[in-house]
Amino acid sequence: MIEFRYPFILYFYFPLLFIWFFLFMKNKKNKLLANTNKSLRAKLLNHIDANRYRLKQRLFFLSILFLIFASSGPQIGTRLAPLDRKGIDLVFAIDVSTSMNAEDIKPNRLGKAKFEISQMIRQLKGDRIAIIVFAGSSHMYLPLTTDYEAAKLFLDQIDTNMIPTQGTALSSALETGLSAFTEDDSKYKVLVLVTDGEDHEGKAIDLANKASDRGMVIHTVGVGSTSGSLIPIVDNNGLRDYKRDSTGKLITSILNENILNDIASAGKGIYVRFDNRPASFRSIVNAIDLMEKRTLKSHIYSEYEDRFQSFAMLSVGIMIIGILLPTSKRIRNQKEEDYFA
Repeated sequence: MIEFRYPFILYFYFPLLFIWFFLFMKNKKNKLLANTNKSLRAKLLNHIDANRYRLKQRLFFLSILFLIFASSGPQIGTRLAPLDRKGIDLVFAIDVSTSMNAEDIKPNRLGKAKFEISQMIRQLKGDRIAIIVFAGSSHMYLPLTTDYEAAKLFLDQIDTNMIPTQGTALSSALETGLSAFTEDDSKYKVLVLVTDGEDHEGKAIDLANKASDRGMVIHTVGVGSTSGSLIPIVDNNGLRDYKRDSTGKLITSILNENILNDIASAGKGIYVRFDNRPASFRSIVNAIDLMEKRTLKSHIYSEYEDRFQSFAMLSVGIMIIGILLPTSKRIRNQKEEDYFA
């Protein structure tokens, strides 16, 4: 297998070189001392070997051929090299309860959360990521991986219909998130809890304290506004209504920042709000960048290996041989006279 760094050099120079060589060999005017007096020319060329002269020409042509090939940057075969990848284990726990359909944040809370998380994933370098979805219960949606493109595809498919059990079980999400980590090197682990903060269980702060004692960091992200919003519901026929309680009263979902601040404080992380401002994710990315990174995995990758040096040396070698090749002879024959005639 061979590749070229600069293939346009081949496309441009090779045709020119072969056209020049063809015209040179065909054109009689290119014969040595073609415009010299015939008798004088015979004396001057008396000791030149025509075969060596032709060989000298071809060596120069071959040298130029290899020089053009070398300048195109040929890459042949593969090279194995170790790669140390440094990073952390990062788990996103994303709230998919119906309250995330609220439209106080555009296009809605879940849509905004997915967009900001996708931007965070684009900023990662070497970190492993996992995704948890939760509502009334929680589930591991994507195990730890370094395939960021796959993670973004999984992220795009998240919606509020994934979990039929409604509610916002922050403690369940934290438990599932902590179980995604292995027990070793806890200080290299981060959990990002993305929710509107309506905790229906109340054990989240205790779990955050336990995680912090193990060296883990928990960041929280509040999605929504403190003024709140109604929760839209669209049925199969496209008819739109809003969520109501058992008495028929409209439910207003309000961002609960207090509990999210408390969880972040217990988890030695930071609290960030995803609102209508752009790039809300940068605070968490900056906090992750400041963390100590570990070598997660050393693996081998293959790549094409540059081989232009070999062809350049071959070109120079052939050129030197052509220069040093003697063209003199002791005995002149009729064929040689015909060649220079």
